[in-house]
Amino acid sequence: MTQETAIYKVFADNDSQQYEHFAALDIGSNSFHLVVTRIVEGALQVVTKVKHKVKLAEGLDANNYLSKEYIEKGVETLATMTPVLQGLPHRKVRVVATYTLRRAKNSREFLRAARKVFPYPIEIISGAEEARLIYVGIHNGVSHSQDRLVFDIGGGSTEFAVGNDVNPIVCKSVNMGCVSYQKRFFADGNISYKACEAAINEARRQLELAGRRINDAQWQHVYASSGTAKAIARVIHPTEAPEPVTAVTKHELQWLLAQCVEQGSAEALNFAGLTDERKPVFAAGICIMMAIFQSLSVDQFVYSQYALREGVLAELMPAKANQNVCLNTAQSMVKRYHVDTQYAHQVLQSCMHIYNAVKHTWKIEQPALRFVLGWASLLHEVGLHINAKGIQKHSSYILQHADMPGFNQEQQLIIATLVRFHRKRIRTEELPEFVNYSSEDVEKLITILRLAMVLNVNRKASTVISQIDIDEKSEKKQKLTLKINRREFVNNPLLDVDLETERAYLKALGIQIYPTFIDS
Repeated sequence: MTQETAIYKVFADNDSQQYEHFAALDIGSNSFHLVVTRIVEGALQVVTKVKHKVKLAEGLDANNYLSKEYIEKGVETLATMTPVLQGLPHRKVRVVATYTLRRAKNSREFLRAARKVFPYPIEIISGAEEARLIYVGIHNGVSHSQDRLVFDIGGGSTEFAVGNDVNPIVCKSVNMGCVSYQKRFFADGNISYKACEAAINEARRQLELAGRRINDAQWQHVYASSGTAKAIARVIHPTEAPEPVTAVTKHELQWLLAQCVEQGSAEALNFAGLTDERKPVFAAGICIMMAIFQSLSVDQFVYSQYALREGVLAELMPAKANQNVCLNTAQSMVKRYHVDTQYAHQVLQSCMHIYNAVKHTWKIEQPALRFVLGWASLLHEVGLHINAKGIQKHSSYILQHADMPGFNQEQQLIIATLVRFHRKRIRTEELPEFVNYSSEDVEKLITILRLAMVLNVNRKASTVISQIDIDEKSEKKQKLTLKINRREFVNNPLLDVDLETERAYLKALGIQIYPTFIDS
């Protein structure tokens, strides 16, 4: 019986069904980590953990394309994890992918292959969002509220966050990880003083810009999480089981690096507490850790067993903390880009009115679609801060490339896409391909947002569509009759002209609208 088959029995046990289960899967550059938990008396209790060493970052070539070999390896690993999650609804499972899929230019190829064997959506999150979630995870395991620096050396990147409450004030991701540095500086397996010096200097160079922002913040405590920090702490304090809690000092780290150089190669490393699978990337991880100590003037760190997965789980809880994070992000953007909130809410109300009228017939009742449509309607004017001309392009660029805590990479892209085509000509050839959203659904959301814009030409008062009839016999149900009361012309005297213009634009999507004006 395999490990995964044995774990599946957890969900087959009738007695366990009384508990509410949640699961988080971290598709990392070094390992894939799955944690399944249940709520017991309001707290999360770990049911099981599954870890597979995939080293996905090794599959990235010089042009940031992920090799077919590693795509297959990653997808096969996901397939073995699928039985563990069987029976859990999508809303109770969150799967996040980090540096390697964030970096890979062909990440969609991986996601498409994964969908064939793995039923849950995979979110590629930004580096800043990864740092925030790591911070949230560590925060839940810390008993005090003093200022803290947390960092996590992963396979392809290292994340940093500073704060003293549940929401960090600084989140940074730096492209340096134990797998990528092993591949770059220790590819032959030898550990020399020269190779270590080169790795440390490169890591310090990478930290120059990020380090300024981090050093501007204040902290009293330093926590490090995940594999590299755990391996270093276990080697330094091998008698502390199962998890080391004593701080690792700079002097101890220097001693450990010197020992690695003395032993000469990854294969020759002989430390109590160091696993065989960690040996190839151990020296690279120590070099990155040393650079962090030097660049950020860190004297010591304490290993935290909590990390990204625990942050993800914390936001899966019924309290829906993630919604508050999204709200905080939106409020920050509204303030930064001076968005007219009254007008934005008018557009939102119009969008939701149209959405509710067509969602059943158009089969777009999914919460995920409503979510992105709502945020697109609220944030479509952030680009006005740059220039009113071409606002749709400016807004789209900001929404796609800004750090937006609470939103994953594809959510940002679809929100940016809706905003990009909320006015003017629709260039269908420029519509990106999505993994978790169909092209038909995206086009329907664009239509809804565009109609809402026409109804709000008068920024002080919305025009209301009394009724929307969809011809269900038309191809893909794309013929819409819009019934509008003539008294609405008070708010928008050129409504018929604007709708006729929009009718011409929407032909690019195959959507046909027929405005009908009725008397009250």
